Amino acid sequence: MHYRKFFFVVTFILLSIGCSTKPFQTLTNSSGKYSYEYVTADPTKTRIYTLDNGLKVYLSKFENAPRIHVFTAVKAGGKDDPENNTGLAHYLEHIMFKGNKFFGTKDYEKEKPLLDSIENLFNRYAEISNNEERKRFYKKIDAISNKAASYAIPNEYDKMISLIGGKSLNAYTTEDRTVYTVDIPSNELERFLTIEGLRFKQIVNRLFHTELEAVYEEKNRALDNDLRKQYRALFESLFPSHPYGKQSVLGTVDHLKNPSITEIRKYFNEYYKPNNVAICMSGELDFDKTISLIDKHFGDWKPNLELKKTKYDPLKEIESPIRREVMGPEKESVLLGFRFNGKDKEGLMHVELIDMLLSNSAAGLIDLNLVQKQKVLGAFATIEEMNDYSIHILSGTPKEGQSLKEVENLLLAEIDNIKKGLFDDELLIAVLNDLKKTVMQKDDSDAANYYRADAMVQAFTRDEDWSEKVSYLERLSEINKKDIIKFTNKYYKSNYAVVYKNTGKDNSVKKIEKPSITKVPLNREVRSKTHEAIANTAIKKLNPKFLDFKTDLDFYNIGPMEVIAKENKENDLFKLTYQFDFGKNLNPKIGLAAGLMNYVGVDSLSPDNLKKAFYNLGAEYSFQTSSDGEETSVTLSGLSENMEASIKLFENLLINPITTQDVVDKLVERLIKSRLDAKKDKNIIHRRQLLSYSIYGEKNPASDVLTPSELKKIKQEELTELIKSLPNYPHRILYYGNKDRKSLTSLLKKYHKIPLKFLEVKNKIKKYQEKDYKKNYVFWTNFDMVQTEIILLSRLEPLDNEKTAAVNLFNQYFGGGMNSIVFQEIREAQGLAYAVFSNYSQASKTDRSDYLLSYVGVQNDKQSEALSSMFGLINELPISEQAFEIAKKAICNKIESERITKSSVLSYYLSAEKKGVDYDIREKIYDEVKIMTLEKLKRFHEKYIKEKPHNILLIGNRDNINFKNLKKYGTIREVSLETLFGF
Repeated sequence: MHYRKFFFVVTFILLSIGCSTKPFQTLTNSSGKYSYEYVTADPTKTRIYTLDNGLKVYLSKFENAPRIHVFTAVKAGGKDDPENNTGLAHYLEHIMFKGNKFFGTKDYEKEKPLLDSIENLFNRYAEISNNEERKRFYKKIDAISNKAASYAIPNEYDKMISLIGGKSLNAYTTEDRTVYTVDIPSNELERFLTIEGLRFKQIVNRLFHTELEAVYEEKNRALDNDLRKQYRALFESLFPSHPYGKQSVLGTVDHLKNPSITEIRKYFNEYYKPNNVAICMSGELDFDKTISLIDKHFGDWKPNLELKKTKYDPLKEIESPIRREVMGPEKESVLLGFRFNGKDKEGLMHVELIDMLLSNSAAGLIDLNLVQKQKVLGAFATIEEMNDYSIHILSGTPKEGQSLKEVENLLLAEIDNIKKGLFDDELLIAVLNDLKKTVMQKDDSDAANYYRADAMVQAFTRDEDWSEKVSYLERLSEINKKDIIKFTNKYYKSNYAVVYKNTGKDNSVKKIEKPSITKVPLNREVRSKTHEAIANTAIKKLNPKFLDFKTDLDFYNIGPMEVIAKENKENDLFKLTYQFDFGKNLNPKIGLAAGLMNYVGVDSLSPDNLKKAFYNLGAEYSFQTSSDGEETSVTLSGLSENMEASIKLFENLLINPITTQDVVDKLVERLIKSRLDAKKDKNIIHRRQLLSYSIYGEKNPASDVLTPSELKKIKQEELTELIKSLPNYPHRILYYGNKDRKSLTSLLKKYHKIPLKFLEVKNKIKKYQEKDYKKNYVFWTNFDMVQTEIILLSRLEPLDNEKTAAVNLFNQYFGGGMNSIVFQEIREAQGLAYAVFSNYSQASKTDRSDYLLSYVGVQNDKQSEALSSMFGLINELPISEQAFEIAKKAICNKIESERITKSSVLSYYLSAEKKGVDYDIREKIYDEVKIMTLEKLKRFHEKYIKEKPHNILLIGNRDNINFKNLKKYGTIREVSLETLFGF
């Protein structure tokens, strides 16, 4: 995976726009009574307003769908926590979802004295050091908290956001910022701003002790994450006297045990002020109406005129490598970082280019010299951008028998190649073209509004002028090869830190013990006056728009091959996929052949030069097999202007792949090592291998793989012949681009090998049978971890599209987010888990069954409570008329404002086709949900879900698992890693 925040930054850069005025100038204009700044030649046409109280507002109009993505960004994060109260900014992020005196309570006047008492008790609690005395004292906190909770309306904020059709509701805290995000229907803008305007005016410590439990679980999950430990060690090494290194966003264990509500309020009153906040919106909006509404609901928010930001002494220069080591059960790796001044924008542009020259997932020096040549198991580079400092990170994973020191040296050698200028001049041009393509891809995606609004957040929280964003690529293109060589030689020396992650037991980990708390009341049927007003406000409804596959897509045949095309009217991008309805279920070697495609050449080009040729064309290809082994897709994408040249090169690769046995042997060696590493990954073990084992039994798509001995016997001719033979097998073409039927047909006939008749494969495909359990089983696997993670899985009925509306409504009501029954009961009322959900998963194909999948990650001593609660909810559906109505409105609002466009039409059609549906099933869902009753949903639950057999899939440390408790749920069976992985 090659993740880079860089792509978010450049998403909206100018490609080629004529302008009568000088481009990238920041100018001022006005409309009505509001003045705003804008940047000339800005393709996003973003307007930046500043209200009288200092609140910044970024607005961009993008009319792909009647929705608006909103970020509310506070320019303060973990860095701004007091040294003796770390984790405070993150606590506050959680509290912001609890409401205040305006909502979240049924009687604030009666609730407030109890909340004040709780605050004082927590201050006293922090002064107690004796553990037994702390436990006794916490019972007082718990008792008063329970009284205060009788006035609370949990999740009322989430309920209101669901009511107006909001989705993707979330928040995050980094070192430098705290950001709240949601995607709303455009017709719900005023109701949303009414809620948000009240939300940011005040906080209260409502349901504080249950939320503490969730924060503790989040910290415990972080302690189980080896990569987070590795990053933490890197930050501590690079920033020894700066908050980036001295404190973490989640806070220390000791500080989390002694939270101060008083200090959290001080933080809120200091930083959550309009002159330190920006509202960033992109979507279908009216500029004048939107800024007027924002002013109406936020204009009376009082600024902090005494706001001051702490200044830190410069860090000492690093003169020699700083070395650290962390331990954990997962795979070995190297994480290496160079530190840069975060405010040196010119310098960081050089770092961005160096990063892309090293690692662009195609033709960077790390890509070609280390990954392509299989010198390591994996490697990449990326940039961690922060306000005060940034880090250029290089990371690598060793092959079997390879030392971490060797991986470190290999990574540093590629930096040396940059220093020596050992990279093609064309690569720099190709990098800039790649960024141009990325611009189009982001703006062409369903998440375009997200990317635009996120770029605004980055600009605001990093104190960047919007013109810097708009002109970024232009300024980047002014940096030449000589500049890069000079910069690299000056700043990349022995001034780095490196963290080795070794496999082993980490004895330094200490989990946070969670105190016992009493379950709090949920008051589901109660609404605050604010909620009542929001619910009773009349809103002009949007009209849903449904797809008509016959008119929205073009279907035709070229010989025996079907083509399904969707016209791209937006830009010069294309995507061409050859789709095969088989995978390793036809040939177990096809996955290895797919992997080999990254390391082959053609008759006239070596593997390195082939990669460069694709990259220079702005094209990329992929060869993928599905996890269930039933599909294979070969995809080419890029710029339409280079489509013919790209297809020609691509087809040459398919019919004439050239490699050696040595390349295949190295690929096999790396595949075996990656499989061994997978045995150290708890997520793969639990969520892929154990889940597949539960569904199909010992022989399943996840475990039915070629053994290491079988892999080592494979000859390169077997794999290249398999690739060459693919066009003879049944497949169809999926196309998204601007070529018409005639032009595309001409290109395909010219370059793609189309047989007169496809080979027969139907009777040769292996099928896995789902197991039909008549009683409960507990399947568990041992893993050295702080938490215990549990999946409850129940096989239900075969796919029935007539149930789709009821399934959607059940999921929204029962397990579909922060307003759901499961979340409220297990996290909000009992504080048992940070992550919890339940989902009725409809089968993706007509010959499969539906499943109910429920998940909870808990502290070990909460296992029995969590299982009891989850089974109780599954078997006895809690009834709430209010929650049911909110769920109905949430589904209808989502469908009314949803628009499936562009390449998403193709993927939506394919999904429907697999389910045996030839129409847009959302129309059926919309019509049926509107008239569905709570009684009907209850009957659905009783018929299809209640008291069905379940398998409990558990991963945790065997010394901490409560087996006595598990016995009452079913037959317990430990499943070994050898059984789960098939070797």
